[in-house]
Amino acid sequence: MLAWIVERSLRFRGVVIALACVVAGYGLYVTSTAKRDVFPEFAPPQVVIQTEAPGLSPEEVEALVTRPIESAVNGVGNLASIRSESIQGLSVVTAMFREGTDIMQARQMVGERLVALAAQMPLGVRPPTMVPLTSAASMVLIVGLTSEARSLMDLRTFADWTLRPRLLGVPGVAKVAVFGGEVRQIQVQVRPERLIGYGLSLDDVLAAARKATGVRGAGFVETDAQRIVLRTEGQLLTPDRLGEVVLAHRGGSVVRLRDAAHVVEAPEPKVGEAAINGRPGVLLVVSSQFGENTEEVTAAAERALDELKPAFQAGRITAASS
Repeated sequence: MLAWIVERSLRFRGVVIALACVVAGYGLYVTSTAKRDVFPEFAPPQVVIQTEAPGLSPEEVEALVTRPIESAVNGVGNLASIRSESIQGLSVVTAMFREGTDIMQARQMVGERLVALAAQMPLGVRPPTMVPLTSAASMVLIVGLTSEARSLMDLRTFADWTLRPRLLGVPGVAKVAVFGGEVRQIQVQVRPERLIGYGLSLDDVLAAARKATGVRGAGFVETDAQRIVLRTEGQLLTPDRLGEVVLAHRGGSVVRLRDAAHVVEAPEPKVGEAAINGRPGVLLVVSSQFGENTEEVTAAAERALDELKPAFQAGRITAASS
């Protein structure tokens, strides 16, 4: 058999050489277009479900949120195991699937279960959501923001509203997690002694703040010739304007929100911090999508940072990436 193969190869050497060139060319093409990653995918297919439950203790999160989600996900096709973690205000459920399972099909099946479960969550608990699909080693870039002229609140605002949306627009980026800084809020800091003095309750303050900051449809007015849409402009986006909201009338006088509470612009309570080279700052972690070319995604994210250099300079912000 071996002699026959050698004889035919020598007799039809032109065909053998042509086939060898085709195979070599195809190998070069596959090598040049293959997706590159830092590490091979070593984790089994998995779907991570996160649910925010503000104000609930870990025991309440476990009983009211995590267990119903586990029960809903249990029984999905090709499910291997379920892991969960319940901490204060947050539930994390990880569904592990058997090797070879189509991850897109698995996410679809889990998503169908979560749609039916969302209406059964306790009051105040946000609907369960699946985290973006990423690989086990999906982190492609870390960006740190510091500034000598800007506050931590300004840095976080820039990161949330300028830098993060631009990075999310890069092809192949699945998510951008932001850590550190101070998230800007308009806070109504109630003064209990004032509420008691005016005979008001905390519900009165909450109702007035919700009405003042809500956006509601006003319908339309229809005439013989046209339909006129009515629009309301009720959002009070500054502390001074929000403080002028009327809470109640007492003895011919008006009680405003600023009379019963401090209405200020302040950061939300922190749950973490970030430091860049020993200095407080804001940290952004960029993760790539499942199966993407890590080298291409990293290069595209770095080009996006280069495009934002004028914004960094205008805001006197220093950006460092690694």
